[in-house]
Amino acid sequence: QVQLVESGGGLVQPGGSLRLSCAASESILSSSAMGWYRQAPGKQRELVATITSGGSTNYPDSTKGRFTISRDNAKNTVYLQIDSLKPEDTAVYYCNANRLIRGLVYNYWGQGTQVTVSS
Repeated sequence: QVQLVESGGGLVQPGGSLRLSCAASESILSSSAMGWYRQAPGKQRELVATITSGGSTNYPDSTKGRFTISRDNAKNTVYLQIDSLKPEDTAVYYCNANRLIRGLVYNYWGQGTQVTVSS
């Protein structure tokens, strides 16, 4: 069973930056589309960034320009750089993997890391 472990969250002031990490227990990045999601209290989980196995990235309009997803296949790790943090970025951030194996897609989630933006 693949495990995803997020880290890097914390309390940060508005305007600050954070880099979140998602470490996979196996070498899955080359065969997986990876994504970061977030869920604020009382709200639905929403997508914030994706990166394909080929390295293409995509962002919804709400995060475009401030969020950057990247990956290091050798370290089995995906990163999410968040700049110019705003209070509305406060949420639990989750890592997701959609791994393609012999035509089947296997979906995995991490446990989440809390990001709180407050002065």
